[in-house]
Amino acid sequence: MGQPFIGSEAVAAGHVTPYALRSRFEAIHRDVFLPRDTELNAIVRANAAWLWSRRRGVVAGRSASALHRAKWVDARAPAEIIYSNRHAPPTIRTWSDRVENDEIMVVDGMRVTTPARTALDLACRYPVSEAVAMIDALARATRLTSADVALLAQRCTGRRGMRRARIAVPLVDPGAESPRETWLRLLVIRAGFPPPQTQIPVYDEYGQLIAVLDMGWEHIKVAVEYDGDHHRSDRRTFHKDIQRAENLDQLGWIDVRVTAEDTEGGVIARVSAAWARRK
Repeated sequence: MGQPFIGSEAVAAGHVTPYALRSRFEAIHRDVFLPRDTELNAIVRANAAWLWSRRRGVVAGRSASALHRAKWVDARAPAEIIYSNRHAPPTIRTWSDRVENDEIMVVDGMRVTTPARTALDLACRYPVSEAVAMIDALARATRLTSADVALLAQRCTGRRGMRRARIAVPLVDPGAESPRETWLRLLVIRAGFPPPQTQIPVYDEYGQLIAVLDMGWEHIKVAVEYDGDHHRSDRRTFHKDIQRAENLDQLGWIDVRVTAEDTEGGVIARVSAAWARRK
């Protein structure tokens, strides 16, 4: 029993004794148990919330994203589920929105909102930047497109949060490999630059792939990339980055590298300078 389970069912089926249930397992919700010391990630929380609903709810929002195997889902956030019970524990967030049969699928034995419905819920319920980052990750995991979400949104014209969703959904790009890449892409778009292409392959004169750029504008050979800490802390990565930068420079690319220490104004100034060099 490495996954959440309903304690009363397990006892009734003879899988565990009442004593073992109390001594070897821990209640995460009422009558929903986990083996002690189980890591509470987003998938475990989603499973436990669904069992708490006595399998009547539909896993949604962040929790649905986790079950669709999206990355970067906050393991500490409450599970989210469509279920008409307003007395949920603090670790479960419920809402009673209407959900159609074709907006539900089964994942790991649980009823879960489809990727398109999951994306629409996120776009309606979260601030634009946060929603775009979550939907980027969902789209990358599921091949979801903005068109899929826009088509579903036509059913929900009067839904609360739709104005925000109409801003967020067109900004989604599954090319983002991290929330910080999403942040960087949105930053340059909001500064007035054209939406950058993501994951741009660059080849040398022999047809050898030398780099895949986070984002940029291929027609003017300007790239913008976000470097996480591993680019500096890992010696091998650092060495490869030096060679990569030299190769890109030889091919005429301007590569604007961004780190956590950069300010938004500083990033925009550097991108503006790169564009100016192409005029």
